[in-house]
Amino acid sequence: MKKGLLALEDGSLFEGTGWGAEGVATGEIVFNTSMTGYQEILTDPSYYKQIVTMTTPHIGNTGINPDDTESHRVWVAGFVVRALSPDVSSWRQRGNLNDYLQEQGVIGLSDVSTRALVRHIREKGAMRAAIAHGESADDPQALIQIARESLDMNGANLVDAVTTPEIYHWTQGSDPQWHGSTMLDDQQPLVVAYDLGIKHNILRMLTDRGLRVTVVPAQTSAEDVLKMNPAGVFLSNGPGDPAAVDYAVRNVRDLLGKVPVFGICLGHQILGLALGGQTEKMRFGHRGGNQPVKNLLNGRVEISSHNHGFAVTADSQLDGAEITHINLNDQTVEGLRHEGYGAFSVQYHPESSPGPHDSLYLFDEFVSKAGGRRTGEADA
Repeated sequence: MKKGLLALEDGSLFEGTGWGAEGVATGEIVFNTSMTGYQEILTDPSYYKQIVTMTTPHIGNTGINPDDTESHRVWVAGFVVRALSPDVSSWRQRGNLNDYLQEQGVIGLSDVSTRALVRHIREKGAMRAAIAHGESADDPQALIQIARESLDMNGANLVDAVTTPEIYHWTQGSDPQWHGSTMLDDQQPLVVAYDLGIKHNILRMLTDRGLRVTVVPAQTSAEDVLKMNPAGVFLSNGPGDPAAVDYAVRNVRDLLGKVPVFGICLGHQILGLALGGQTEKMRFGHRGGNQPVKNLLNGRVEISSHNHGFAVTADSQLDGAEITHINLNDQTVEGLRHEGYGAFSVQYHPESSPGPHDSLYLFDEFVSKAGGRRTGEADA
């Protein structure tokens, strides 16, 4: 391990020890408050072009295993921790975090004052940054300039870089010890999932409920989707500015009223824009496994998993839709519903990996709208 350095566009510098891959990478500096699930975070496509700081100080102690990935690769631009565990202790582990990031070509940085870094992000907002490991860490001013010249998340369409290049069919369900048995049945409804940066566990949740799932590239037209005769359409999570993914907004407008629609995270924002709303960049976003969300339809509070830096504005004119969920920390819009179109969405992640399972009912609601069978229902 060699010297490491994090440089922010406002000129702030945070020194540390480099690990993983060597070199320089740029991205938006953000933080995640989850106490577990670093492997799911690393492999979530929604983190594309972001340097993630973990607020939990001790990271890496459970190693890496092939079952906890949310996609086929690591998507974060860099990974910052207070302390990288030198030892791994888990019966599921198949390797350590340092080797994993090295193989994936991703820079890690430890021995950083993450408390000071997170406080800085909270006060100043998420911003562009550059992370360096090795010789590149020896020139702080050059690194600051690299950060200032890097991609601005405002107006950035990152979906095209993370979506699948071709249509595929998903059949894998959850491990029965976690969520019960999978119910695959060719007679069950077909749903089409738009891959805007989709997580594997979302697909497992749909399959667990007996749905047949076809995943399509983000730019697939509404016309081509309707030709598949789906019982429902799912809009996935993903990275970047939702307003920049204009083709997705147009496609959703063309689908509304013709087929039930369910959106999560970026999919929620896309639905909001399709309904005539607006989105805005948040100061530092929500990222973690413990965000309190109030369901306005029943008054219940759900502890939820989040990863987003944009949000649907609270004063959006939503073409007959209603706001169904709000974040209790800052009143951010967390859910929408349009009864006439059979469309609904949530900003948070009900598949909850990592995170609690308070919100799994949303998948059952989607199954009902698609004319399928809820989890645990007996065969007719």
